[in-house]
Formats: sequence, structure tokens, C-alpha cells
Amino acid sequence: MKTYRDLMVWQKAMQLVTDTYQITRNFPKEELYGLTSQIRRCSISIPSNMAEGYGRNSTEDYLRFLKISRGSLYELQTQIEIAFNLHYIKKDDFDRMNEAGREIERMISSLITKINQAK
Repeated sequence: MKTYRDLMVWQKAMQLVTDTYQITRNFPKEELYGLTSQIRRCSISIPSNMAEGYGRNSTEDYLRFLKISRGSLYELQTQIEIAFNLHYIKKDDFDRMNEAGREIERMISSLITKINQAK
């Protein structure tokens, strides 16, 4: 692997950011500085922390940033569910986002385990 861009989990997280922005475009205007902003920021944080951690010169730092990324993913999953409960997101969009999030969650956890075993 030459760069973090080669990580399938990073690529999937980047797609999740794009999907998040597309879905939140239709949120009510009064949510622009609330839920919309929060959802977008935590979605961006997922691949961003993967990239930042990869760029560190320390395995421990990389692991720490992967865990931060996973935490941001949990935050996104929670906020997507809140948006669904408020009827801001259609069921099929919620299901798609939820499944993508679960897949990324498994991939991050697997990467953390693999790095820990290699230490």
C-alpha cells in the first residue's frame, strides 16, 4: 500500500461523505446550522482522520486516529437515525446510509485489529 487512498475503507468513507452531502441537501433550512452541519462535519471527519493518522510517523498515532474516525462514524450513524426519526431522510436512503456505515465500521475495526496484531 502506497498511500491512504489505496485503503478500500477510506474510499468507502469518501463515498459516504458524498452521499451524506446529497441527502442533507433536502433537510429543512432551519437545520442548516444544526443537524445538517453536524452530520456533514462528522462524515468529513471519518476519512479525514484516516488520512491524518496514516500520515503520522507512529503506529500508536495511526491507531488513535482510526479510533477517532470510528467514533465519528458512530456519531454519524446516530445523527442519521435522528434525521430519519424526524422524517428528514427517506427509508431507502436511511437503509443505504446505515448499511454503508456498518460496512465501514467493520472495516475500520478490522484494520485496527490487524495493525494491533502486527505491532
